[in-house]
Amino acid sequence: MTGLSRPPSLKISEIFYSLQGEASRAGLPTVFVRLTGCPLRCIWCDTEHAFSGGQRMSLPRILEAVGQYGIRQVCVTGGEPLAQKNCLQLLSALCAAGYEVALETSGALDISEVDSRVSRIVDLKAPGSGEFSKNRWQNLELLTPRDELKFVLKDRADYEWARDTVIGRRLDTLCPLLFSPVQGALEARTLAEWILADRLQVRFQLQLHKQLWGNMRGK
Repeated sequence: MTGLSRPPSLKISEIFYSLQGEASRAGLPTVFVRLTGCPLRCIWCDTEHAFSGGQRMSLPRILEAVGQYGIRQVCVTGGEPLAQKNCLQLLSALCAAGYEVALETSGALDISEVDSRVSRIVDLKAPGSGEFSKNRWQNLELLTPRDELKFVLKDRADYEWARDTVIGRRLDTLCPLLFSPVQGALEARTLAEWILADRLQVRFQLQLHKQLWGNMRGK
C-alpha cells in the first residue's frame, strides 16, 4: 500500500523486569527498556554491553513487550537513550499508555524536548569519570522538582567537586540530589561519612540491584 509510513523504531539492547535499583523509586518493581548506543565512555561504566548490538523494534512492538509484565513503573535507560532520536516518541507513548515513566540519561544531551510527564534522572559527570567535558550544563536550568540529579563518585577529589558544585550552584533548590560511590573504587561507608560531615542535603544511595544480583544482565 502507498501513502502509509512505517511506525518509528528504536534499537533495543534489552527489555526486562526487575526492581528499580536507584533514585527515589528504588525497590519498586519496574520494567526496564534499555536502548542501544552511547556517545560516552565513562571509566566506571557497567553497561558496556549496551554500546552495540541489540535488535530494532517498532514502537508498537516495544509497547507490547512492556505491557506483558503488567507493571506501572517503566524506566527507559541505556547506554544513552537520548542518542536515538525516536526515544522522545517512545517516552511520550509510554506516558500516554498510562505508565509512570523515568528516563535515565547521562546529562550530555539536551533534555529540553523530553515529555514533561517523564521524571528525568540526569547524571552530572564527575572528573573521575573521564567524561567531565561532556556535561551539558544548560540542562541544569531545565530541572524541576520531579527530576533528580545523580553524582557517581570514585574518590575524594570527585566528592569535593560534587560538594562544591552542589553548594556553589545551589542545586538542592532545583531537585533531589543523589550521591553514589563507584563500586570497587570508593567505600560506601566513607562516602556516607563525608556527606554527614559536610551536612549536605543529598540522598546517599547504593545500587540495590547490584547488592542483590551483582552485575547480572537483565537484573
